[in-house]
Amino acid sequence: MLYSPRMHVLRSLRHRPFGLLWTGQTISRLGDSLYRIALSWWVLEKTGSAVAMGTVLIFSQIPLLLFLLIGGVVVDRLPRIRIMFVSDVLSGLVISFVAIFSWLNLLEIWHIYVASIIFGFVEAFFFPAYQAVIPGITPPELLTSANALNGLSQRLTGIVGPALGAALVAAGGTSVTFALDALSFFSSALFILPLLRLNLDPTQRQPDTTDAASAPKSSVRAAFRQGFVDLLAGLRLVIRIPWIWVTILLFGFVNIMEAGPRAVALPFLIKEDLGADVELLGLLGSATSLGFVVGMIWLGQYVRLHRRGLLAYLSVLVSGSVLLPFAFQLPVPVLVASMFIGGIATSVFALIWTHTLQEMVPGEMLGRVYSIDALGSFVLLPIGFALAGWTTEWLGAPMVFLIGGTGVIVLVLLGLSHPAIRNLD
Repeated sequence: MLYSPRMHVLRSLRHRPFGLLWTGQTISRLGDSLYRIALSWWVLEKTGSAVAMGTVLIFSQIPLLLFLLIGGVVVDRLPRIRIMFVSDVLSGLVISFVAIFSWLNLLEIWHIYVASIIFGFVEAFFFPAYQAVIPGITPPELLTSANALNGLSQRLTGIVGPALGAALVAAGGTSVTFALDALSFFSSALFILPLLRLNLDPTQRQPDTTDAASAPKSSVRAAFRQGFVDLLAGLRLVIRIPWIWVTILLFGFVNIMEAGPRAVALPFLIKEDLGADVELLGLLGSATSLGFVVGMIWLGQYVRLHRRGLLAYLSVLVSGSVLLPFAFQLPVPVLVASMFIGGIATSVFALIWTHTLQEMVPGEMLGRVYSIDALGSFVLLPIGFALAGWTTEWLGAPMVFLIGGTGVIVLVLLGLSHPAIRNLD
């Protein structure tokens, strides 16, 4: 039996704190999906270089990787909702400058590099804060619904965003699209604002019983020492659970194989090999997100999945296999169907991974574990983006997809050889 009893996937929206948070992030994610399409096409037309495309992604990943572990410790010690609010405001300001420079025809590739560095830094704190705050503000009986809606938010906006972003770029250029992304960040901050007044964050629930007048002031050295101790505790927890550390290790390589083709090589394959334009890039992105939404709606109805290890890894096998039709430049309807299937497969893994972490990791340590997960999974991405850029220019985009799809299949089979993966129920 795969599933336990049914539940309504929208049920968690009745809980006002989660509803506010989810609405704000849905708006922000819509803006992000517009930005990604506009940025990819802007870099392609401005530079014509796959290496430049990879470099933009590298500059966003390096600060993310450098500060993720620090971010994980910080969000377990400071109010997570406040961190998210500040992150949204800062991101909105940065993308506002990008939009203004684009409108004035002053935007250069180095401006995008700088903006990408700032976004990567902000994401290092926002990502673990957001992931850790959901179980903190959501009742346990609503958590499966909340996790499903979190994934749905990402992909529902991904259905509308790429197609809308492509239409905006084709009709009016990139400056309007960038400006809408800035507006989405500020809108998200407004939805978070009411939550700042509520005592919902687990990092704020521990009363201070120390007399402030007599308590010794913490030194910077002591703060760093405690942060290091907290981080080690998170690492020890990860190492004790094979399902977590094996999957993180494996995904460090899986993400190289998948992200390079999708993020770097795809715009070049569309323009140079298929002879299409930005509308196809938007259509493929929308197909992926539609598949993800279908998968989340299907899985989000159930309280619990069974045989989760096998199901999760088989879904990754599928998501790698759908890269291969691009390698052979099959007809566009086949490519769109492949992206749709890949979206369904991605939703299966995403929901299983999020729910198992929330089950296995104590709430007060979730921020650290999410940051360790992200660091381990993404640490090799800069190398992957660089390799994808060089390979696209030297061997062509189809070869990048062939290498990526084959690599994912091999890695999944390797992961399934571990009994902790196969036996996870």
